[in-house]
Amino acid sequence: MIHPLHLDRGTLGFNAEDGQHHDHPDRCDGIEFDAIVPDENGVTYFFKDNHLWRGFTGSAHFFNHTFKELDDHHIGHIDAAFRMHNPDSEDHDHIYFFLDDKVFSYYNHTLEEGYPKEINKVFKEIPSHLDAAVECPKGECVTDSVLFFKGHVVYTYDISTKVVKEKTWDHLPVCTSAYRWLEHHYCFHGNSFTRFNPVTGVVEGTYPKDARNYFMMCPGFGHGGNYQPPKCSDVKLDAITTDDEGKPYAFIGSNYMHLNPKGPHRHPFPIIRKWKEVTEGVDAVFSYTDKLYMIKGEQVYIYKSGAGYTLIEGYPKTLKEELGIDGPITASFVCPSEHTVHIIQGSKMMDVDLTATPRAVTSEVPLSISDIDAVLCDADGVKVYKGSQYYEYASPMVLAVSRIAPVPQNVPREILGCQD
Repeated sequence: MIHPLHLDRGTLGFNAEDGQHHDHPDRCDGIEFDAIVPDENGVTYFFKDNHLWRGFTGSAHFFNHTFKELDDHHIGHIDAAFRMHNPDSEDHDHIYFFLDDKVFSYYNHTLEEGYPKEINKVFKEIPSHLDAAVECPKGECVTDSVLFFKGHVVYTYDISTKVVKEKTWDHLPVCTSAYRWLEHHYCFHGNSFTRFNPVTGVVEGTYPKDARNYFMMCPGFGHGGNYQPPKCSDVKLDAITTDDEGKPYAFIGSNYMHLNPKGPHRHPFPIIRKWKEVTEGVDAVFSYTDKLYMIKGEQVYIYKSGAGYTLIEGYPKTLKEELGIDGPITASFVCPSEHTVHIIQGSKMMDVDLTATPRAVTSEVPLSISDIDAVLCDADGVKVYKGSQYYEYASPMVLAVSRIAPVPQNVPREILGCQD
């Protein structure tokens, strides 16, 4: 669900280059986009012919105002585009545009030296005249990959090995553009879209849906247009964690949010969409090695990360079986590169060595702070969340020995999905 700041309508624009007025297209009329792609700052661009829209609100303008060199090559449209996700390489976050048999690489809205190039010189075995393309990071696909679409054929390109796997997804419409948003993948066709699994192509849910209800704001359209975010003072976190891929998640009630630092929006999704066995929310969550531990009441659900999350066979188990403690608990957290999970239960903190067999409590200390909702430990230290505020500690040890609470800070409303 998108909550833009203002209505998005086409305008009669003025082009300073030729001194003429031009009738720009209006995406609220129902447009089949040529490509949809975010830049390195997370701003999403929607392309149609020689126009683009910046973000989920605003009017169209000529794309050569933003990507100037495209005009030098007399491009009147693009076939496909994606943003590279390859953190270990120099082309991470570069935007690739495709037209006929050529590919253009951009960074910071500037064409990279040596481009355009032939597609098969950069992406071997990928055909020309593509319909769509979209990135698929490790964890959503098996490895960091790119999906290329041509008709009903999908080419999955492994960025590291450069191996291409070809599949036919006849059940999907022909995608004229594809887009990854908040860890979900969408095939756009006509003025509609269909969400699909990037590994299997499976469509889950009722689709297609009209893009004007979700990815822009148009008169007479809208998904939950009467929704009013709750007051921040009325909202609290149930859990917060960062997985092994560095993806931060917040859990509130029956929903979770991916706190994408480059994304323009935080959007709640049902927990059961990603972790289908966890049907009643969570009390605590933590990540260790390549697994996500989700705790509710006396039960522990352990999920293996990979191309999505898979519940490990034999789970859920009781807290006593898995961690050697009786539930319920308040919060849990593991610090980066450590093997101890810190368990908050009321106003005490217990430590459990995750390398031990069987696991058991190795230490227990009282805390000076009570009514804790959630805790996150990262490279900056420990954040203890309590209602709409949080407290920062340098380490778990400082949290354990501190007798005076630090000055509280307000939880960013983007995390809570609330308003002041």
